[in-house]
Amino acid sequence: MTRPVTLFTGQWADLPLKELAPLARKMGYDGVELACWGDHFEVRKALEDEGYTDGVWEVLEANDLQCFAISNHLVGQAVCDPIDERHRAILPDYLWGDGDPEGVRQRAAQEMIDTARAAAKFGVGVVNGFTGSSIWHSLYAFPPTSQDYWDRGFVDFGARWTPIMDAFEEQGVNFGLEVHPTEIAFDIASSERALEAVGHHRRFGFNYDPSHLGYQGVDYVKFIRAFGDRIYHAHMKDVWWGRGDGTAGVFGGHTSFGDARRYWDFRSVGRGDIDFEEVIVALNDVGYGGPLSIEWEDSRMDRVHGATESAAFVKSLDFAPSDIAFDEAFEE
Repeated sequence: MTRPVTLFTGQWADLPLKELAPLARKMGYDGVELACWGDHFEVRKALEDEGYTDGVWEVLEANDLQCFAISNHLVGQAVCDPIDERHRAILPDYLWGDGDPEGVRQRAAQEMIDTARAAAKFGVGVVNGFTGSSIWHSLYAFPPTSQDYWDRGFVDFGARWTPIMDAFEEQGVNFGLEVHPTEIAFDIASSERALEAVGHHRRFGFNYDPSHLGYQGVDYVKFIRAFGDRIYHAHMKDVWWGRGDGTAGVFGGHTSFGDARRYWDFRSVGRGDIDFEEVIVALNDVGYGGPLSIEWEDSRMDRVHGATESAAFVKSLDFAPSDIAFDEAFEE
């Protein structure tokens, strides 16, 4: 069997789950990856309201949808970040509190622990998300930045996330970091350092997403082969790069997504530069059998049109790996 194709609901959080679920099915999806914002999956309700998770499943099952993962990117971002006013916009009031940065980070860490508990109660084994980073702002290495400086950032990450991963272990749940600019890991090299920082904790892995690697010049197929046993979930998301008009480079020029001057931008799946056939082959090679979750982003396209064509595109490309050698029949 080929893998289920699911829709990540993060970009659809303006729609209540009861409206989105039938739409997802109509667009051709086998399931959803529920975001922990909007009303799609509420961590506190899952833990405090005995009937809440059953109610979510009732909505999904009524629309013949599966769910294999929940995602809490927004809260995870606040665990390691230097906190500023932008975080207030993505965090619930009970996590923001008085806005004291360390208090926000500690409350966010506890919420990620609670997310693992909620996932276990809901019956899924993967929580995807971000980690934030205390050293992302030093990416360009000026003022001159030493390896000791960056090492301290990875130490900070390890100190904050190892206890979270221990709590995930208690719940039997894996965490999939979406390797991404602004996170502690944003390419292969930084992913290796992140793994070292948490002592290669078995619950810490990756939510594979090629779109955040390709425009950087990172080999997004090599990533799969480098971390095959750590890929706990996979996003199908497309991007093109090398376009624009030479006005804004890879760092974006402080332009918004959808600006025609950009060197790179996200595209509906199948319309960008990611070679998804090679992605599928590599996922098969490393034994990944989980869902292919479409994270749909394209500033220039109607989202229902785009998400519908993306589901069809991924289903047309996916295939089960062979269990025999193709030339076996030649042998006597």
